This record gives sequence, structure tokens and C-alpha cells, in this order.
Amino acid sequence: MSKKQSQNQDKFLFEKENYKIMLIGLALIAIGFILMAGGGSEDPNKFNEALYSFRRIRLAPTLILIGIAVEIYAILKNPKK
Repeated sequence: MSKKQSQNQDKFLFEKENYKIMLIGLALIAIGFILMAGGGSEDPNKFNEALYSFRRIRLAPTLILIGIAVEIYAILKNPKK
């Protein structure tokens, strides 16, 4: 195996900082989906108004969109040279 081939195998696609930012974005997306969960009614004949709460309609989708934006930023961020 030549020296050039071994250097290519040791190099990751992203830097350590990119992976940290990706984990932050993934955590934001997961928190958004957790906040969106639930809100169902025990009785199918009774409507639960909690389904349309601020948390499920505004906060959770906003967190998911912010998490996706953070993921895109982490992928496009150039490593320092």
C-alpha cells in the first residue's frame, strides 16, 4: 500500500467541529419530534383541544426547521485550513 492510499483512508469526510454541529442539529430535531408527540384523547368521542396547543403547532415545527438548518450549515461548513 502506498503512502497516498494510507493518507486517504485516515481522513474523515468532515472535521470534528462539523460532527459536533451535526449532533446539535440532530438533538434539536429529536426534541422537536418529542414535543410534537401526544395530545390524543383517551375517548375517541371526545375532542382534546391540547392537540392545537402552542407547543405542538408552533414550537415543535420551529425546532425541527431550526435543526434542519443547523444540519445544512454543518454539512456546508468548510474546515479551517
